[in-house]
Amino acid sequence: MKTNSKQKAGRFASRWGFILASVGSAVGMANVWGFPNKMGSNGGGAFLLIYLFFIFIFSYVGLPAEFAIGRRAKTGTLGSYENAWRTRGEKAGKAGGLLAWLPLAGSLCIAIGYAVIVAYVLKALVDSVTGTLMATDVTVWFESFSLAPHSVVPYHVVVVIGTLLTLLLGAKSIEKTNKVMMPLFFIIFIILAVRVAMLPGVAEGYLFMLIPRWEALKNPMVWIWAMGQAFFSLSITGSGMLVYGAYLDENESVVSVSAKTALFDTIAALVAALVIIPACFSYGLDVGAGPGLLFVTLPTILQDIPLGNFFAIILYIAMIFAGISSLQNMFEAVGESLLHKFPKLNRKTALCILCIICLGFGINMEAIFQWGPWMDLVSIYVIPIGATLGAISWFWVMKKDDLMLEINKGAEKKHGNLWYITGRYVYVPFALLLCCVALFMKVSF
Repeated sequence: MKTNSKQKAGRFASRWGFILASVGSAVGMANVWGFPNKMGSNGGGAFLLIYLFFIFIFSYVGLPAEFAIGRRAKTGTLGSYENAWRTRGEKAGKAGGLLAWLPLAGSLCIAIGYAVIVAYVLKALVDSVTGTLMATDVTVWFESFSLAPHSVVPYHVVVVIGTLLTLLLGAKSIEKTNKVMMPLFFIIFIILAVRVAMLPGVAEGYLFMLIPRWEALKNPMVWIWAMGQAFFSLSITGSGMLVYGAYLDENESVVSVSAKTALFDTIAALVAALVIIPACFSYGLDVGAGPGLLFVTLPTILQDIPLGNFFAIILYIAMIFAGISSLQNMFEAVGESLLHKFPKLNRKTALCILCIICLGFGINMEAIFQWGPWMDLVSIYVIPIGATLGAISWFWVMKKDDLMLEINKGAEKKHGNLWYITGRYVYVPFALLLCCVALFMKVSF
């Protein structure tokens, strides 16, 4: 097996460095608008209960499996699928390597669209610093660049090149940047949550979040939305978390670090909801506004409160951190796989190739597709299929003994049949169900 790229990228130096990097991948902007949006549209507290149920299951089996498979293969997506399928023979290994291109394509495609969204956030940050955002009609301001081709190209270039520069040293640079960005992200959103708590009429928003509307439990789509949000909130896509697992120390328990990753990811989602949902109730605004929450709803609120410009600046700084940390994972998954497949490449060359692809497609996507439809296309088709392929590969294709050997490395308490049965007969059916719903009902998560 090729280990050239792994040796170049190194390992995470500490457990918390690994956890913060994994949390950074999971905590994206979709957590900030996606979770409050889904929660607001699907029964509030009832949605939260279902979401927590799926987070528990997926962080118990799905996330540890991806970490374990990546650690066993010591490389990213392509090598991990080859390694898992090879337990059934050399021909199966080759088939797994071919199938792996689909989830890897999902990582690249969503990175292309995601970089455009982060560019929008960077523009919002710059306009907050200059004061422009606080003195304009935010709807007109948002439409002026979101509907205009090539409107954020300079910001896009800064985001892509800046993120790729943070990957030059592999695991070391990912760990160092996330040790700064993730704590600041939490601190900033806690400050915002405290400020929102001072707004009039927020009590109704808190009650909506915390008191379940039990009739919503009878609606199957509420369960589907909660499951989809849990899946993608944890970045279980059959690709991204494999590469972080490749940099995990052999003595670490993948189940333990997965639980901690899920805990902090869930806290991030809840803190974001504590900022957005009560604020929307206070101002009578639509909590289901999707991406408009960041660029229209929240700026409208910030324009109306004391020190609104200051809070706008810290909001968008936090979102830049969240966006870059997620992009790091997507780019690293593709870059590491390129290094594995083409060992003569070096890391700088692979990152330059990614830069050209992302900027070339991203800039043209603004003019041709617009980022919204592009992201819907990826999330409806590519990512659910990739996540399902991963789930089936780990629990139905890979030999049980090989998977369990890796799962139990570093574990104080060994995991056995219960863990495996949960993965095979609970986690995989949920992944298949999500994939079928996304494909046939065109539900975008």
